[in-house]
Amino acid sequence: MHGPASSGWLLVALCAATGAYCLLRMRSSVEEQRRAAGGEALMGFAMAAMAVPAAVFTPPTWAWPVYAVVFGAAGLSALWAARSGRHHLHHLVGNGAMVYMAVVMAGPPAHGHGHGTSGIPVLTGALLLYFTGYVLLTGVRLIPVVAVAGGGPATGGGPATRGGRAVGGDPAAGWGDRPELARACRLSMGIAMLAMLVTL
Repeated sequence: MHGPASSGWLLVALCAATGAYCLLRMRSSVEEQRRAAGGEALMGFAMAAMAVPAAVFTPPTWAWPVYAVVFGAAGLSALWAARSGRHHLHHLVGNGAMVYMAVVMAGPPAHGHGHGTSGIPVLTGALLLYFTGYVLLTGVRLIPVVAVAGGGPATGGGPATRGGRAVGGDPAAGWGDRPELARACRLSMGIAMLAMLVTL
């Protein structure tokens, strides 16, 4: 996970910015959104910490078991929540990927670079395939959402968007409820996860 310093800092910035936006999303009036945003904020900040170049900061050895326990618990929570919606399965896979990366980073250096008789480990390859598909699918889904969001005020008439979602009130809560921004947030984390898995 310790690639060139410049790309490492870009990854830190992307993950930290995503985590910060997820904190903003936690001000949503919808409990389901708040819960999902909290988990995504935790993941964003944790990924930012993992991406800090090793020349600047090397986490202590006890940090990786803590990562594994925290995201293992988050994965169990996502598994329980998946009973009410399939979208929680993505959180389950993301938490599982965090546990996997923490376990790899806690192991000997040879494991961290994927050097072995079989090349890329099977689990790393499976996660790469999953997140590549997720990034492509989310990116495609984001295009029509942005177009509709841009054309919404023009077609609504009058002080539109007041019936579906309150425009007045706390502007931060309104930003936290925008579905296209939530998708962009997940897309950013999917790209960051891909970058981190490639460097394992």
